[in-house]
Amino acid sequence: MRILFLSQILPLPLDAGPKTRSYYVLRYLVEAGHQVTLLSFLRPGDRQEDESLLRRLCARVETVPMVRSRLKDAAFGAASMFSKAPFLILRDQVGEMHRKVKALAGAGSFDAIHADQLWMAPYNTGAAGASLRVLDQHNAVFMVLERMARNVRNPLVRAWLGREVSKLEAFEREACERFDRVVWVSDADRRAVTANGGGRNGQDQVIPIAIDPQASRTVVRARPFRVTFIAGMHWPPNADGISWFASSVWPKVAAAAPSAVLTVIGKRPPRSVAALGRSSNVETLGYVRDLHERLSETAVFIVPLRSGAGMRVKILDAWCWGIPVVSTTVGAEGLASAHGENILIADDEQSFADAVLQVLGSHRVASRLAEGGRSTAETSYDWRSVYRAWDQIYH
Repeated sequence: MRILFLSQILPLPLDAGPKTRSYYVLRYLVEAGHQVTLLSFLRPGDRQEDESLLRRLCARVETVPMVRSRLKDAAFGAASMFSKAPFLILRDQVGEMHRKVKALAGAGSFDAIHADQLWMAPYNTGAAGASLRVLDQHNAVFMVLERMARNVRNPLVRAWLGREVSKLEAFEREACERFDRVVWVSDADRRAVTANGGGRNGQDQVIPIAIDPQASRTVVRARPFRVTFIAGMHWPPNADGISWFASSVWPKVAAAAPSAVLTVIGKRPPRSVAALGRSSNVETLGYVRDLHERLSETAVFIVPLRSGAGMRVKILDAWCWGIPVVSTTVGAEGLASAHGENILIADDEQSFADAVLQVLGSHRVASRLAEGGRSTAETSYDWRSVYRAWDQIYH
């Protein structure tokens, strides 16, 4: 099939969950014999070399600049107050992208439109000639804000989030109805968004995020001492999660294991996260391109999220690396996780601290979790086998 693949982000490098999902789906469709044109937003930090790699993979690659700023966000925030459109959707509506979709697909030059993530759903309307419309739902987006609101103390912020949740929930349901097929990364997300808890005439399907275990060798770790968190800090659930861990859990861990070091890695940390590095035994490193040294020193990989939806690719990565994982229930959602076998699950301050200390203090526990995680990644999340399910979507 001739597919126009609409992406909110350039799918390389593989340094974030949405990129991992987009890239391996894109790669599978190409290797399955489809002729894929990628139309993606291009951000200031995107690299020419990654765009070149995608051009070698796809039949064609087109980009549209995406530049955000606090001033623009404020303007979109004000506009959303008088609109049914949620702020998170409104701020990504770019006239040039609408024009580009219409120019590429308006003449019926594509058999299918693939909208990658909810943000790209509105651009579906510009492709008049496509006979098949597919939406890949990485998250039940409204659930992310709904969970964030539970942990917000400021009543004005909580009220704003509540309003956004209502608008997003309605928008997601309406958006899904405009597509012939909707693909979800977890059944929990599907149930949350679809009104009756089921698919629409069997056209919806759950296809989890998959990775390439063959490309990630188990990390050799000798006397590891780091408790490591890796995530994009521009995503509020990540910043909230590590802030909670650092303030409420880490002091308990540090008191019992004074040689351990909390290591926070991720691009664009807010000031509150960057300031964590001022404490003893805490490092905030920002974006790190080559993770090997820090991973070889990591004893525990933590995912202390209190909000979010979809799947956490960071856990899949840690499983591939053979590093023990401690996560909250929210952090491990959508995954084939088994407490005590490939992960430890803890949701309150003391139990999370106890779980981290259990891994730090027991080579047997650490080895069991590391081996179980690697095995799960290899058997359940290899894109070469998991993404065969896309053949049922594009047939």
